[in-house]
Amino acid sequence: MTDLLPLLKKMLSAPGLSGYEGPIREIIREAWEPLTDELHVSRIGSLHGLQKGQGAEPRLRVLISTHMDAIGMMVTGIESGLMHITQIGGIDHRILPGQPVIVHGREDLPGTVVQPPGFLLPDEAGDGPVEMKYLLVDVGLRPSEVAEKVRVGDLVSFAQEPLELSGEALAGHTLDNRVSVAAATLCLESLKERLHDWDVWAVASVQEEVTLGGALTSPFEIRPDIAIIVDVCFAKGPGANDWQNLPFGEGIGLGLGPNIHPALYKAFETIAKEQEIPYTNDLMPRMSGTDAMAVQIVAEGIPCAVLGIPLRYMHTPVETVSLKDIRRTGRLMAEFIASLTPDTLETINWEE
Repeated sequence: MTDLLPLLKKMLSAPGLSGYEGPIREIIREAWEPLTDELHVSRIGSLHGLQKGQGAEPRLRVLISTHMDAIGMMVTGIESGLMHITQIGGIDHRILPGQPVIVHGREDLPGTVVQPPGFLLPDEAGDGPVEMKYLLVDVGLRPSEVAEKVRVGDLVSFAQEPLELSGEALAGHTLDNRVSVAAATLCLESLKERLHDWDVWAVASVQEEVTLGGALTSPFEIRPDIAIIVDVCFAKGPGANDWQNLPFGEGIGLGLGPNIHPALYKAFETIAKEQEIPYTNDLMPRMSGTDAMAVQIVAEGIPCAVLGIPLRYMHTPVETVSLKDIRRTGRLMAEFIASLTPDTLETINWEE
């Protein structure tokens, strides 16, 4: 049985910035191998896992789409042994000074993001938070040593250790979206012990934070009949208490908006109520900000559902999530997939 916390911590220990997901992909491959019948890597690096159904062939296919990539930084220049950086994915520069990082040069180098004193900055830098272009990474080496070990274009990842909080909560970097990979793993584990008619394709996609590349290509190869996109959503917290933010630790977000097919939303809502799995409607009146934006428009179009795991402090090194909500998400997906029959699609009104 998958032990959720050690799996999450192991995934958080691995770099896997958008476009450079190799290290995290191998950890996920190890977790999915005993739970799937086939595993392969797409041409751009997404991991595909097939758990075969027991229905008569040709079987219908359901896709569980998660993304394994993470935000981070890249070295853009080196000056006196210190590195200038830019962002990979969305990063709020206000949280960077003082953060521990790893520079992935010719060898992994521990470092920290530093901020020059105000009197050394140009007047246009102002008195507020310092923009990323003025921040530097210090790895403690002499300039000649840095020149040997680091090149422009090398990656920089967060190195904050995950922290277990009270109430079965976990704080750390890269929980967006490794928590959804963990939920998919729990779902596959549950389905391994149950009869289900449909083939289940689990995908850990690449490049969600920058290009949606994995979400555009994997469904084209797999051609699922329906897709479940699992991502994080914004949890309520200081200054985040309006309709765009969901209660923390009190259930799953059920996406509701143009990227989501109404019939799939209703199906998940019904099962959540039947199984007494708490949920909140996650209103997405425009684009969902998830891989569903891409999956939905692949080929002839793929009906999508979006499940969100509420997360505080998104895109920071202290993202915070409830382990209960990860388990709930895995369970809800397993219950939904187990309920699918060979004639499910015939009962859906696709014109709603």
